Amino acid sequence: MKRMIWSLVMIMLVSTLAACSGGNNGSNGAATNTKPEATQEGNQAGNAGSESSYKDKYDPPVTISTVWGIDPELKFKNNETIENNVATKWALDTLGIDIKTLWSVTDSNNAFETKMRLSLNSGNDIPDVVTIGNAQLAHELIDSGLFREVGSLFDEYASDTWKNAMALDENVWNPYARDGKRMGIPVLDYAYNHDYLLWIRQDWLDALDLEAPKTIAELEHVMEQFKNNNPSGLKPNEVTPLSIGTKNKLSTWMGDPSWIFGAFGTLPEQWNVADDGTLEYGSIHPGMKEGLALLRDWHSKGYIPQEIALWDENQTAAPAVAGTAGIIPGPYWMSGWPLSDTATNDPDAVWKPYPIPTGEDGTAMRHGTHYTNGVTLISTKMEHPEAFFTYQNYLFDNYADPKEGSEFENGLFKNYDYDIADDGTLLRWEDIPGGYVNAVRYLLVRDGARIPDAQMKALMNLADGKEPVTRLEKEVKAAYGLETPAAAVVLLEQEEISYKNMFTGPPTPTMNSKLDYLNKIELTAFNEIIYGNKDINAFDDFVAQWKAEGGDQITAEVNEWYNGVK
Repeated sequence: MKRMIWSLVMIMLVSTLAACSGGNNGSNGAATNTKPEATQEGNQAGNAGSESSYKDKYDPPVTISTVWGIDPELKFKNNETIENNVATKWALDTLGIDIKTLWSVTDSNNAFETKMRLSLNSGNDIPDVVTIGNAQLAHELIDSGLFREVGSLFDEYASDTWKNAMALDENVWNPYARDGKRMGIPVLDYAYNHDYLLWIRQDWLDALDLEAPKTIAELEHVMEQFKNNNPSGLKPNEVTPLSIGTKNKLSTWMGDPSWIFGAFGTLPEQWNVADDGTLEYGSIHPGMKEGLALLRDWHSKGYIPQEIALWDENQTAAPAVAGTAGIIPGPYWMSGWPLSDTATNDPDAVWKPYPIPTGEDGTAMRHGTHYTNGVTLISTKMEHPEAFFTYQNYLFDNYADPKEGSEFENGLFKNYDYDIADDGTLLRWEDIPGGYVNAVRYLLVRDGARIPDAQMKALMNLADGKEPVTRLEKEVKAAYGLETPAAAVVLLEQEEISYKNMFTGPPTPTMNSKLDYLNKIELTAFNEIIYGNKDINAFDDFVAQWKAEGGDQITAEVNEWYNGVK
């Protein structure tokens, strides 16, 4: 249940590619067998498909092998498993595609990444298709030589719906390009899915007769009141005024502290445009020193978790759900998960979305999310790579943007992610007989198929008071937290403060050899400063070390790439 919203929206974002027209819609929504002239990319890499290889349905069936990292909170029903479930049955019955699982692992503590690396090194069979969310692992697999160029396949076989979605952001292919060849298919996500705002306990604000904070100074006053005059009767040491964590990084999807540095003109762990038009690494900007000093002060006053360096994203949610946190930064979809669970522990809790506070001079910045949420790779040994496009085209044409009467117009699978009441309306997710199951995670590609701007359009329609008509509008009303449309409005009211990482290319040579080390010394130095174990001037020492031990060379390589794509 907890992972419902996370799976439905997460992440939630992002975008696509302009490519040549590669197929008209067939009767079932998949592209037809039209084969355009091969591209230069395809001529260089070879194309496994033949004139008649693409089919709307294969008879006899063809096999696509894959591997799975199963979310620990993913549910199954009707005695199903990841290997055999409603989605694998749909693929076989509808498309003549037999999904074969080589192996699966419950993906806790990076188990999938570990298993994937071990599998490759041991010479085990390579899956025909695999979707990867971790960027480092994706680049390792691409550079292994075991996965093929895919751009020519996309140009030839992708449906117009998929191509138009990919074309919303021409940069989405950049991370997966090698020598002009597109080596991985970007997994599209919804726009703004990981942009964040502040979720604040409205009942606490009301009880203390406080307004929501508009500035960092006002935020500090609210945190002090939440801690020392808590309306729920909590002792000061029982309250987490601002629930954030820095275990993995400072720029993440929940409990994110990076907006604090935005008040001082920078965003850590990403490449931002400097005043001179070049790209600079946000974590070495002078504004970081001011932000770290502020977090150090908040840590000493108990406004943020005392073990902040040990808290990951899920741990930041724990006090919010327990009813002991007053503020948590996170995406617009959080009222559904995890914040809806707060009522179990504090029935009087009311969470409301608010904008990111500004610095003294009115400055505010938040980490903007790209239109991608991973990459799908295709093995060089896959016998029928065109079958993957039969699978995805159907989902883009019938699930991402379903027409009235489509089998997916209300959701993916009835009695799993949706169900219909006797009066014909959609049941709320918690009322589905036998329990809600996020069956979209049973599909080959995470979240099935998403058109980046579609969900925000649906949210704005609902926020305007329109009755739900499209699948996404129905889904938001039936499955998302009740505050989700209002939160989306808050998010877009600060659209101008959203700044994406401007480096979207593959890792540079020095990144490959030095980035892991540089990231480690960065996070260690920042946490030491926040904890008060090192003086604030340790930031200057970190910057000097970062620059000398590879950072300056990375900066040169990043800007060489940037000058080539601007």
